Amino acid sequence: MMKMKKTNNGTKAVWAGEKDYLVHGATQVPVVLSVAYGYDDMDEWYEVAVGNKKGHIYGRNTNPTVQAFEDKVKALEGAESATSFSTGMAAISNTLSTFLLPGDRIVSIKDTYGGTNKIFTEFLPRLNIEVVLCETGDHEMIEEEVAKGCKILYLETPTNPTVKITDIKRMAKAGHDVGALVVVDNTFATPINQNPLELGVDLVLHSATKFLGGHADALGGVICGRKELIEKIYHYREINGATMDPMAAYLLLRGMKTLHLRVKKQCENAMKVARYLQTQELVEAVFYPGLETHPGHEIAKKQMKDFGGMFSFSVKGGVETMRQLLPKLKYANRAANLGAVETTVGPSRTTSHVECTPEERALMGIPEGLVRYSAGIEDVEDLIADLEQAFQSVSSEAKV
Repeated sequence: MMKMKKTNNGTKAVWAGEKDYLVHGATQVPVVLSVAYGYDDMDEWYEVAVGNKKGHIYGRNTNPTVQAFEDKVKALEGAESATSFSTGMAAISNTLSTFLLPGDRIVSIKDTYGGTNKIFTEFLPRLNIEVVLCETGDHEMIEEEVAKGCKILYLETPTNPTVKITDIKRMAKAGHDVGALVVVDNTFATPINQNPLELGVDLVLHSATKFLGGHADALGGVICGRKELIEKIYHYREINGATMDPMAAYLLLRGMKTLHLRVKKQCENAMKVARYLQTQELVEAVFYPGLETHPGHEIAKKQMKDFGGMFSFSVKGGVETMRQLLPKLKYANRAANLGAVETTVGPSRTTSHVECTPEERALMGIPEGLVRYSAGIEDVEDLIADLEQAFQSVSSEAKV
């Protein structure tokens, strides 16, 4: 018998997770909006309700459209199991709440997404959970803190918005040496560019709102990993109620069919635009792991297939220059989102870290004039020309 070749992620993005949910000869997964599912056989109903038989009983628990979405992400990440949430932050908060108890200790990095950082600095300490935030990229410091003992080691790589890189394989070993769960937010990388489970982590999560959906029209979050871990998270989520909406699941499923193509183009555009920005007089620094000047470039090359569609840059003149520059861009939404087919830009103080004070952002190494740039799928020549006219306009106004 001929051995089947391993299916690549581009094909999985189109086909994975859908076959079991197609009905009446349809080629697309339907949107199932029913809240409840009826049974004439009382024993069968019971078996489904207690999880002994496949099926659905109530929409807060499971839904066919939502399950198809979970199965597709599970296939892309190479996981045993997955469960979804109403938003990316729900995925993060529910996961942490599932495993952390008063008196526990969690180790993470300073450069996580602003909402995640607020959980670490504001909400977990209220529950008498010790939170240690290490300098991102200081692997020795992280290892030292982890060696003191922790319940969870939580990482985000690349980080939002400074796109710093952490060595996943090295950190997974450090966490497992003390029996910690290792969790990685893979939103920026996507399963196309990086698969943390293959590098040894226990759980990988995404804000599906971003690259997975790719069209800025559906909220969602998802977490993947070993079945016994996902079952615990699912149980917490089903009781606490942060359930993904079936229509959102449908939109995310549809978006993911082009994930491989979109991400490939976004990576290509990000690299070319980042290199262009390095040549601009008004630009102080460009932060993109694909650039040889990036401190995490070598680690990124080792653990990523490509460097992602996200980067950030700082401008001379800080906030004032940024205020003048961004409104002049014709081919960029100025909005608090990322990963969409359209290019999206914005300062971190109104996007990723709007919840934080200027002082908190400064401690995380985020300048007030930092611009987060999410490359879309437009022709890159137009994106560069757009930036060129914006820079020229700002420079001309400065000389008047």
